[in-house]
Amino acid sequence: MEIEDTIQPLCRALNIQLVELPRSSSDGGNIIKQATPKLQDALVARNLALAEDKGLDILTTCASSHAIMCNTAQDMERDPVYASQINNLIARTSRIEYSGESKSWHLLHYLVEEIGLDKIRNAVKNPLNMNIAGYYGPDMQHEGACGNDDPFMPTYMEQLIEALGGKAIDYESKCQSVGSPSILSLEDTSLSMTAAVLSDAIESGADLVVSACTISHINLDSYQSKAGRVSGKSTTVPVCHLSEIVAFALGFYPDRLAQLRTRVRLIGS
Repeated sequence: MEIEDTIQPLCRALNIQLVELPRSSSDGGNIIKQATPKLQDALVARNLALAEDKGLDILTTCASSHAIMCNTAQDMERDPVYASQINNLIARTSRIEYSGESKSWHLLHYLVEEIGLDKIRNAVKNPLNMNIAGYYGPDMQHEGACGNDDPFMPTYMEQLIEALGGKAIDYESKCQSVGSPSILSLEDTSLSMTAAVLSDAIESGADLVVSACTISHINLDSYQSKAGRVSGKSTTVPVCHLSEIVAFALGFYPDRLAQLRTRVRLIGS
């Protein structure tokens, strides 16, 4: 709900025109892929083909979803025979094919590369003025999915945080997995991985963690107390999604930003 609330005004403020994609579906979340990789690739290729049919790229707020789309597009580009098999599947069900024209953008990469940090900096109405640790996660940190950022030592999140008036906190675990969606089957392991990321951010001086992945966000936010109990580490820190802090800094939902600042002060005191 927070992402839906914030992505719309954020995009309007930066002149990004969002177009709904009717008939689109789940991308399988790398869960379906464990049993039937071809089915997941067909789901992804179908979504990309629907966007392609409109002459559009896809913009996503989720690092996992972005990586899934990039991986499918790369696999189809590298293997024409496999691409033909996938296109035959989606042609039978939806009468469309994916030719590789449309691509996925993660919100982070689009803001930095297409909109530009100067434009964003000039649009800021409520500077964040907090110590903020960005969480990338591992999924989109490889060539073809991380835009022009460094896959091993990314800086886009830190650059964006600074442009929004925050102080970017660098920490070692920012690309480390938190075990999503293994929380459903290997809970203690996933919670320990989550605790490692949160405690590292806290020890590095973060007042707030900002996530670029909606799936990992669940672990970092909803499960952080349980992760602390399982690991014995300090894990209590406010967690926001990237779209939220951008919208807040651009002047939207000032009441929510005020509540966030209060949480930061209370937890840090």
